[in-house]
Formats: sequence, C-alpha cells, structure tokens
Amino acid sequence: MTSDHGRAGRREWLGLALLLLPTLVLAMDMGVLFFAVPFIATDLRPSGTQQLWIMDMYSFLLAGLLIPMGALGDRIGRRKLLIGGTAAFAAASLVAAWADGANQLIAARALLGIAGAVFGPSTLALVRNMFPDAKQRQAAIGAWSGVMMAGATLGPVVGGLLLEHYWWGSAFLIAVPVMLLVMAAAPFLLPEYRAPQEGRFDLLGAALSIGTVLPVVYGIKTLAVDGWSPLPVLVLVAGLLIGAGLAVRLRTAANPLLDVSLFRIRTYSGAITVNTIAMFAMMGFCLFTSQYLQLVKGYGPLAASLWALLPSVGVGAAVGGFGALAGKVRPAILLTSGFLASAVGFAAMAFVVPGSSLALPLLAAGIIAAGAVGTVSITGEMVLSAAPAERAGAAGATSETAQELGSSLGIAVLGAAGAAIYRARMDGSAPDAARDTLGGAVTTAARLPADAADRLLATARDAFTAGMHVAAVVGVLVMLGAALAAHLLMRHLRPVGQPAARNSQVVQTT
Repeated sequence: MTSDHGRAGRREWLGLALLLLPTLVLAMDMGVLFFAVPFIATDLRPSGTQQLWIMDMYSFLLAGLLIPMGALGDRIGRRKLLIGGTAAFAAASLVAAWADGANQLIAARALLGIAGAVFGPSTLALVRNMFPDAKQRQAAIGAWSGVMMAGATLGPVVGGLLLEHYWWGSAFLIAVPVMLLVMAAAPFLLPEYRAPQEGRFDLLGAALSIGTVLPVVYGIKTLAVDGWSPLPVLVLVAGLLIGAGLAVRLRTAANPLLDVSLFRIRTYSGAITVNTIAMFAMMGFCLFTSQYLQLVKGYGPLAASLWALLPSVGVGAAVGGFGALAGKVRPAILLTSGFLASAVGFAAMAFVVPGSSLALPLLAAGIIAAGAVGTVSITGEMVLSAAPAERAGAAGATSETAQELGSSLGIAVLGAAGAAIYRARMDGSAPDAARDTLGGAVTTAARLPADAADRLLATARDAFTAGMHVAAVVGVLVMLGAALAAHLLMRHLRPVGQPAARNSQVVQTT
C-alpha cells in the first residue's frame, strides 16, 4: 500500500514482481523458436514462406498493435486489459503447442502477438500508477527494462534446453502457468486505472497506426534478411505514406489515439529517440554475434546460446549501476556515458578475427549491450514521467514501438553493411550459395572434399569478419552521434527526484 508520503509499500513491490513475469514471457517468445525451426520443419513441413511467417508473425502483430492497445488500456482500464491479455496469451500458447499444421501454427503465433500487445503496454503503464515517487519509479522501470532484455536473451536458451528433452510445442507451454498466476493475483496486487476521458475511441487512428507500423517493420526486416527486392520496398513506402495520414489524423481528431503534443516535450521526444538508437545498437549486432559463435567458431546452437548469456552479466550490472546513479547524476551524463561505452564495444568488435579468443567478442558484445540497456533503463522513466498519468499507456506503448523499429533498423542497416562487404570479399569462383551468406558457405563446404572445404570456409570466414568490421565502424559512428544527441536533448534535465529547471521541459517543434 502506498504511504502517505507517496512512496510505494510492500504491495506495490509485490505487484511489480507480478508484472515482471508476463514481461519476461513476452520478450522470451520473440526468440523461443530460434532452435525449433528444424523440428517444426520435420513435423509440420511448412513451405519457405510459411516458415518465415511462423517466425515473424508474432513480432509483426506485437509491434503493430502496441500503440492502439496502450491507448485502449488508458480508456477501459489497464488491469482489466492485463488480465484479458494474459488469458488470451495462455489460450493461444496451448493452441500453438499442439498445432497440427503450419497454417494453424501461424494463426496461433498471430494470436500470441495480438494478446501480447493487449497486455504489454499495461505492464509499464501500471508502474506509473504504482510508483509515484520518482526514485522508486526509476528503480521499478530499471527492473522492467532489465527483465525485458533478459527475456530476449533467455528465449533462445530456454527453447534450446526444452528441445533437448521434449517436443517443439513445449516451448510454448512455459507461458501458461505464468499467465494463470498473473490472472489470479492481479486483482489483489495491482490497482485499476482508467483515464477520465470523454469521446469515442479513435478506431480510424488505430487502423492507421497498424497500417503504418506493420508494413514498415515488414519492409525493413525483409530487406535486411533477403536483400533488395521490389515488394518489400513498395510495402515500406506504403507504410510511410499511411504514416503521413496517421500524422494528419493525430493532429485533427477530436479524441486522437495519441496526444501529439507529447512530442513537444523535449524529455519525451528525446527519450524515445534515445530508446530507438539504443535498440538499434543492441539488436543490430546480435545478428553478428550469434553467427560468429555458430558459423565462425563452430559451436552448436545450444552451446552458442549459452556462451551468448555471458554478456548479460554486464547488462545486469549496467541496469543496477545506472539506477543507483540516476538520483545523483544528470541523465545527460548517464546517457552520453552509455552510448560512449557502446561505441567502445563496437570499436573492440572491429578487431575480432576468426582466430580471436572467445573472450574478445563476448566482452565487446557485453559492453555494447550494457551501454544500450543502461540507457533504456533511464529513458523508460523519462517517458512515463513526462507524459500525464492518463496517457501513460499510449506513451509507454509508443516507446516500445520505437524500440521495435530501432531493432529492425539495426538489423537492416548493420546487416546490410556486413552483407555487402561479405559479397565483395568472396572469391568469384565460389558457388552462388557460398557467395551470398556465411551460412550458405558452411552448407556448401559440407558437400566438398576436405581441402576445398577448408579453403572455402577460410575465405568465407575472413569475408564475414571483414563485413563485421565495417558494421562495427558504422556502429561506432552511430553511437558517437547518439552520445552527442543525448547530451543536446537531455542537458536540461536534473537527476531523478530533483526538481527540473523552470521552463525547460517544453519546446515547440516544427
């Protein structure tokens, strides 16, 4: 129960622990199928297109629906939406676990994405209600951010461990008891909050939001994975055009889905910008780290995922350290330091070669992730504090959507830079599949005589690390630019819990 001084008590902290459980599952489900694809392919025999949709449908719908569901939760009740969303997630998990066809699994993954979007924004928005004290709220949001990142890391590992002993559907069943616990305990530990708003829910704005985010995320991800082709470019352009219509709708609607005046608050718009860049850095380079461990160092999927857990030690330290310093050090200094740390990590990656000790890439990846997650743990509090309490759901959902877009952009930009160098460095006499990707080179080498296979793999691995070096240099430049932007956008802010300077919070944007 909250004290008379506005500080959270035991019930609020227990409620936070409850909110972290569905947050963890939500993040884990993004990667829990990474190692299950071969088993699903054998059992359900999906086509190439169906296999792509099995993997991506969840994240596409999650990203597309976060903002509308955040706004809906502000209107009809955040706890109500949390309970309904977790119930739907548990049911969809059961359907996915026992799917007997590729299309049924795709539909179940779609339902999981919708259900995740229903309850996802409520987990963060309820923190805004439960922790009115700024320093406690910073600690709570730091825990939320850390669990979100930990879930993204643990998803492939948990999936791999389950596949060692059970069938692929078991990867979905871990969500069911968690969601049942949340449904049972939420009425006792979590407050209900519904904003006192008048007017109808903006259905047209919600449709335009979905029509913007889904094509943009699809276009970016498809271009990153498959390279340039007309269809994803056209889809991406269509999403941007619909986004222009959404911008007009948000400015002219009587009861808009999202109050665009929030973006005139420098703290809010700056925090979302910083969030996007941080996720660009972290998720963009995960692509290289996982491939380096599996295809250059030769580790199996489960062993590679376990080694990839080591950088999470730095992530945990960063969340705790940034949280402890938030009440003493100006946010601009913390954010600038986080981005500079990530720049150092990227610079270290530029020295990784096929024969490097495993310590170097893991240490570099840990520094990149620590800097990125540390900044996200700070900016999450800024987003919720800058937005009015009645808009916390939509505000938090906008921040989460920006993180999804940052992740997609990171994979697209850094992945494209690495792929271009790889193709340029490969021997023209190599088979076509080997010239496209390192994975193709490994597969091709398995069918060649030993000497030819060794030569092909050596060339491909050198080409891959050369591409990784270029991507790392791009990462350094982006992080240095982000550090400068964080300083300029956030230098007016004082440490968490201290009063802000007068007239420093709102700026008119054009």
